[in-house]
Amino acid sequence: MKNPARILALVPAALVCLPSPVLAQEPGGAGAAGTRAGGPTVTEYRIPRDGAFPHDPAVAPDGRVWYTDQSNSYIGRLDPETGQFRDWATPTPESGPHGIVVAPDGGVWYTGNRVGKIGRLDPATGEIREYDLPAEARDPHTPIWVDGRVWFTVQGANMYGWLDPGTGKSEVHPIPAERARPYGIAEAPDGSLWVALLGTNALGRIDRSDASMDLVRLPPDGARPRRLVADDAGRIWYTDWARSRLGRWDPSDDSFREWPTPHENGRPYGIEIGTDGRIWYAETSSGLMVGVDPATGETVATAQIPTSGAVVRNMDTNPRTGDIWLALSGTRGIGELTPGTARDR
Repeated sequence: MKNPARILALVPAALVCLPSPVLAQEPGGAGAAGTRAGGPTVTEYRIPRDGAFPHDPAVAPDGRVWYTDQSNSYIGRLDPETGQFRDWATPTPESGPHGIVVAPDGGVWYTGNRVGKIGRLDPATGEIREYDLPAEARDPHTPIWVDGRVWFTVQGANMYGWLDPGTGKSEVHPIPAERARPYGIAEAPDGSLWVALLGTNALGRIDRSDASMDLVRLPPDGARPRRLVADDAGRIWYTDWARSRLGRWDPSDDSFREWPTPHENGRPYGIEIGTDGRIWYAETSSGLMVGVDPATGETVATAQIPTSGAVVRNMDTNPRTGDIWLALSGTRGIGELTPGTARDR
């Protein structure tokens, strides 16, 4: 563990205007004007920067949507109200920004996946400050903000850790399983952190008081959880990428359930909880957004992403509007999922 050097940069931002968005709705629904109050829809916003590869999104308290452009090493922002994009180059070239999270003060935190750094962008000035992580944390992956610290996974190095922005101190810990490939991370209502372990059939539970991790083995040997969320009851929902299942682990009674994706080999990836409690996940093979009733695990709503080839690696909910924002890797887009009402199917 070491105190990181800090690199400070004020990077000029590019300001570009938005082309007309593309909207798709659930098959059989009404036109665009009518579906926003009814059935689920996905609206696409095309990122103007050539070669953009949006990896993860994060919604700020003001409703603007931030994203990592991993290919170009930019941190971008979409203002849905004005239809304008802006983006800022990371101080370290080719840093490969991956995960992103917005702190309560509006600061935008991201992982420099290719260079072992975590960065913070000040949205008021465009100033980016980078923090060096311990050398062994070579590929920081997904960040989460919890009580003044940035917690993160380190997939290739098989670690997890935290960064304290106040002191600049960072600390990393090994996953207690070989080649576990820690991926998504989420906070549960009791304050514990849960990690999806893509390289094995397990979830990891982090006790923040001492940063220790316990493993929860999932019954199917072939399960490979990729992303996960915790609902208000503390149940852990995850996408099983390898087996095309939506899974649920309930720590209160150590119970396990799972449901198949709508399509065989659906390859579920990003997952999020809507403001009405429904679980939404992305089926990669079909470009279908799938809404699930948490009481039954059954699919109750779907919406098609308009442009084929989009991969939704992560999602984030705007708690004020209920819209769920998607990074559309592979199609240079940001997506807005308007879930509709809970009874829509």
